[in-house]
Amino acid sequence: MSESLRDLFLLEQDVVFLNHGSFGACPKPVFEKYQEWQLRLERQPVHFFARVLRPALVETRSILAEYLGARTDCVVPVTNATFGVNVIAKSLKLEPGDEILSNEHEYGACVRAWQRVCEKTGAVYVSAPIPDPIESLEHIAEAIWSQVTDRTKVLFISHITSPSGIVFPAEELGRRARERGILVVVDGAHAPSQVPLDLANFPCDFYTGNCHKWLCAPKGTGFLFTQPDKKDLIEPLVVSWGNNNPDVPKDPYVDELQFFGTHDPSAFLTVPAAIEFQKEHDWDSVRARCQEMVRWVKDELESLPNVRPWYPTDSSMQKQMTSVKLPGKDGTEVYKYLMDEYKIEIPSFTLNGETVLRVSVQGYTTQRDLETLVEAVRRLG
Repeated sequence: MSESLRDLFLLEQDVVFLNHGSFGACPKPVFEKYQEWQLRLERQPVHFFARVLRPALVETRSILAEYLGARTDCVVPVTNATFGVNVIAKSLKLEPGDEILSNEHEYGACVRAWQRVCEKTGAVYVSAPIPDPIESLEHIAEAIWSQVTDRTKVLFISHITSPSGIVFPAEELGRRARERGILVVVDGAHAPSQVPLDLANFPCDFYTGNCHKWLCAPKGTGFLFTQPDKKDLIEPLVVSWGNNNPDVPKDPYVDELQFFGTHDPSAFLTVPAAIEFQKEHDWDSVRARCQEMVRWVKDELESLPNVRPWYPTDSSMQKQMTSVKLPGKDGTEVYKYLMDEYKIEIPSFTLNGETVLRVSVQGYTTQRDLETLVEAVRRLG
């Protein structure tokens, strides 16, 4: 199955592509739909923006909202999850001494967004240390929750972390935080299509994610979900026309965020095609196979003497990504070695002084791809 799916993607055939997690990969049929939208725009731009775009956005948001388990009026397009985090962080009215509780497994760009807001408001960004090695999800939850104080105003947590690929206990911590009156912001960059979502019932106030990663939509497609009772807290990063049509009911949350000046909305309008592509190719089965392959490659890598295990091989903790540690290795040199010698595209980076190797497995990944990686790491010494 993986070989036949590989032919449906635009990836170079001679590259062992094990970094779907960074920017995703778009299937050919989905990309063709993306180009159709672009051509439709360019052939009659005024007609497109004046008459086609609004109903197309309503339809796209409706289909995406159903996929996410959310109300349509609570879901708006953003270019990526980092953009969504910026919208949230810059909308909240923080005061000096307020604490934003997060942890050291969060994505660096989002960390910077919160730190910038803290610099301007006098709030404090608290990064909870995560135990290493990690024993369980409860281990993670207690490490983060132990940092809650009376000054904690926001809990910022990933659903699936970027550096480690762990499904974090976002729901458990979200429930605890909301019981304490703490606002919950979830970075779901890696969640759509890796895990089922029911955002209307997710214990959070705000949730932002990407469609161009595991859902395989074109680049620059994300969403921001806000619970109905928190929509009035959100302000747009860019103030433009919003909804200036007197015949259309106004919803400031939707109008201000989706109409922010002239831009090409083709990528977002292609999200329904990405959802349909995965339905047509039985993605539940694809996902299950990928998870089996993740467990296999994790166990194989951890059997090597130059690899240090980081967390248990547990289906509740990992889905289509996994990470291991390479003690004593330089991340830049490891990346260069794997690419130059084996044409393996995979991220290796430093976290807390150790090099991390993160493996992504998507529908087009083959067993041969993973065997090549294991052999390359074995020879790394």
